[in-house]
Parts: sequence; structure tokens; C-alpha cells
Amino acid sequence: MTTNPNDRFETIAVHAGVEPDPTTGAIMTPIYQTSTFAQTGINEHKGYDYSRAGNPTRTALENALATLEGARFGLSFSSGLAAIDTVMRLVKPGEAVLCGNDVYGGTFRLFDKVLADYGLRFTFVDTSDTAAVLAALEATPVRMVWLETPTNPMLRLADIATISAAAHAAGAWVAVDNTFASPALQRPLALGADFVIHSTTKYLGGHSDVIGGAIVTNDEASHERLKFLQKAVGAVSAPMDCFLTLRGIKTLGLRMRAHCDNGMAVAQFLEDHQAVEQVFYPGLESHPQYELARRQMDGPGGMVSFTLRGGPDVARDVALRTRLFTLAESLGGVESLIEIPAAMTHASVAGPEAQAAGFEVDASLIRLSVGIEHPTDLIADLKQALAG
Repeated sequence: MTTNPNDRFETIAVHAGVEPDPTTGAIMTPIYQTSTFAQTGINEHKGYDYSRAGNPTRTALENALATLEGARFGLSFSSGLAAIDTVMRLVKPGEAVLCGNDVYGGTFRLFDKVLADYGLRFTFVDTSDTAAVLAALEATPVRMVWLETPTNPMLRLADIATISAAAHAAGAWVAVDNTFASPALQRPLALGADFVIHSTTKYLGGHSDVIGGAIVTNDEASHERLKFLQKAVGAVSAPMDCFLTLRGIKTLGLRMRAHCDNGMAVAQFLEDHQAVEQVFYPGLESHPQYELARRQMDGPGGMVSFTLRGGPDVARDVALRTRLFTLAESLGGVESLIEIPAAMTHASVAGPEAQAAGFEVDASLIRLSVGIEHPTDLIADLKQALAG
């Protein structure tokens, strides 16, 4: 369904990419659970010949993803890492990628342990330090700047507009992992980025029942190359996964408001608690990039990280004592999760290579994915866990 450019995000999320089924009139896009499509003649068909190349359910999701990010083109993949791997295939061996030193552990592992073996060169820098990013762009030729904002797990922000302008002047692309914010809170293409990447597993799906990834862009030539790679390499999302993600997207605006409200309530509670050493949350005035968050984002999100007085053992005990916050990896679902990044999602950023790149994941850091339960219940759960 075509949305009006003046529509609010909640309206766009409900209707983006979805047309009533032309055969039955079904409001929701059907699950086209088929591997192949009948042809009326050699290479004569109705737009689809084989589901790795294209599938109507996936097309609906890709159109929805593009609309949500204000983009011309969207592509859907089998996971967030598959999407990252595909966009990195635009970088040729010998070319350099400038990456933040506070990113998802799986991203660092892909870059350092896989893609570096194929000739891509990675330089890691604190992307919340805009001056450091600009200096790195001046120091050596760069083909791609990779930003997470907010970062995982420290919730640091990168100034997308300033960095994009400098990167383009230096002949570099800018790719932004927008998973933590989602398009409900941040639209990097409007700030100058060339590519936006998502783990659709997280807020876009929203219900912890699907694995997926996405790339969106406005550049037609890049889209054609990425679409070719999607087909040639084959890491495509399955029809059922596309259907589940489309279903989740319809409530994205509503869910993100609840995630933001609950995240703020939890962050404020933690900041006032005597057992807590430091809270990392872009919605708090104590966050060093609070003003950037207000300019660049439409809300601070549902991710909260914090450290405790007493060190790693105390943090592990707290993580094991929660009742509503489930000890688990991942994020962005309706239910609240708690984890220890150094031992779980970011275990791959331990060791000499990660230390040389500037990664520091405090073993006492706790990361929360704050869900949409009632905030009073969430705070009560944290209070009893912190009390011991």
C-alpha cells in the first residue's frame, strides 16, 4: 500500500510494503512457501522463477524495510551478520574499513577473524570521538566507515551527519548498523549515510521468534550489486521469517514508545541506586552525548547498560537473581532480558587482537534489553536482585 509522505511513523509501519493479495484480497501478505514458480514459456513468468532470487513475501518485507528507513531499496537476509557480510563485499581486498571499537562481538569476529583473511584492512577507533574519526579519515584512504550508533554494549553515539560529510569528502561510504535504534527512532540515510543495516531479529521482528537481517540504500548501482550478491551467495530470508518480521513491523512504533518509556524509568532507577557505579543510557542527562541523542534520535531506546560496585562477581550474582529479566542473549523483544556482555554476546572481543583494536568490555558490565512489561514490575525485579 502506498503511504503518504506526511503520515506518522505508526501509520507507515502498519501499511508499508503491504498490498491486499490480488487473488483473495487477504489483508496480510501470504506466506509464499514455495521454492519455484510455474513458467508459461522459457523465462516467461509473473516476476518470480526461484525463491532464492525472489519471493513475494520477501518482496513485501523488502519494500516495507525501505519505506521505514525512507529509502528507495531494501534487501532482506537470513541474519544480521549475513547482511553485514554482504555489504562488506562491496569493499575490495586491500581497501580499508574504519570501524568503531565498541561494536557487537559478532561484527568484530566477522571483521577480524573472517574478512581480514580475504584482504580487507580494518582500523578501529572510538566513533563517539568525532575528531578521532576525522583524523583517521585524513590519515589513510578509507573505502567504508562502519558505525554502530548507539553502540553495543556501551550505548555510545556517533555523529552520523558530521562523519558522513567527512567520509564522502574522503571518497568513503558510510554504513550504519541501526539495530539498537530502529527506524522508529533514527533514520541514518536522512543524515547522510549510504547504507543502513539491521538485525531484523531484534526490534523490527520484536517477538524473539525470527532470525533475519536487512540492508537499505538509496543508491541504485549499489543496490543492483547487493541484489546480485544476495542471489549469488544465497543468504536469503525464508518466507515464514519474512512473514513474521512483517507482522512485527506493524507494532514497531507502539513498541518502541513503550521500550523508550520503560528504558528511561529503569535507567533513572539504576542511576539513583547506591549499588550502581555507572549507567549508560542516551536518555540520561549524565550521558556524555545526551545532546547529540536529542538531535539525532526520536527517543533514547530500550537498551540500558550499567556497572556495579563490587566487580564481576557481584554483577553475575545480580544477573542470576532477576525473575522478570530473563538471562539470555539477543535483544529487542517484548520481554526483558539481562546479560553479561563480556561473558556472553561479546566473548569474541576478548584476547590480544581485541585489546589491540581498543575494545574494552568491563567484566562487571550488565546489559539490559528493557521490554514492554509494566515499569513498576521491572524496577521491583531489579530492586530485589540488587538487594541480594
